[in-house]
Amino acid sequence: MTSDLLAGLEPPPPSRAGIGPGAVVLRGRALGLVPALLAAVERVAEAAPFRHMVTPGGFEMSVAMTNCGTAGWITDRAGYRYAAEDPMTGRPWPALPEVLRDLAHEAAEEAGYPGFDPDACLINRYEPGARLTLHQDRDERNRGHPIVSVSLGLPATFQFGGLKRTDPLLRVPLTHGDVVVWGGPSRLFHHGILPLKEGEHPELGARRLNLTLRRAL
Repeated sequence: MTSDLLAGLEPPPPSRAGIGPGAVVLRGRALGLVPALLAAVERVAEAAPFRHMVTPGGFEMSVAMTNCGTAGWITDRAGYRYAAEDPMTGRPWPALPEVLRDLAHEAAEEAGYPGFDPDACLINRYEPGARLTLHQDRDERNRGHPIVSVSLGLPATFQFGGLKRTDPLLRVPLTHGDVVVWGGPSRLFHHGILPLKEGEHPELGARRLNLTLRRAL
């Protein structure tokens, strides 16, 4: 097979789209890493299984979650917070895989945030009908660091608003391999995911995975 034909089989280079001040979507940025990312998630889930957490108001979340890194984000009747140990197992969360750390560091740099060194990754698993209501990521100690969010599997609609919950919302379609980075003036913008539509992805089936990397501590 010639080099020209081989080149034709490679994924297209990622494209960049701004969605707000200091916020970008890097289309297809993670496509070349999908096998390694899925293997890493599988290892994390073996040690810290996915679970449906309960909000302080007593509602079970439709999204199943787990974590890896120095600290993991949790919610229960006591509130939202980061914890060093998995409350389900009583053990520290699995270490942050290098493939996730490296992707987050590189994507953040491409988005204008050099030197990002995440210490936590919240992994969300969506099935059709699951959603994430509008919220701000404000449980981190230092909000000077960006958020890096990786989409795998079924497509989803990302809602990106403003500092106030009532600010207008931009609806951003996200597909397999897209990476969203936001920080600086948009670091505390409200965001969420509309209910996941029915579908079948060739690698993940009727699921979507979202890997959200942060600097928590």
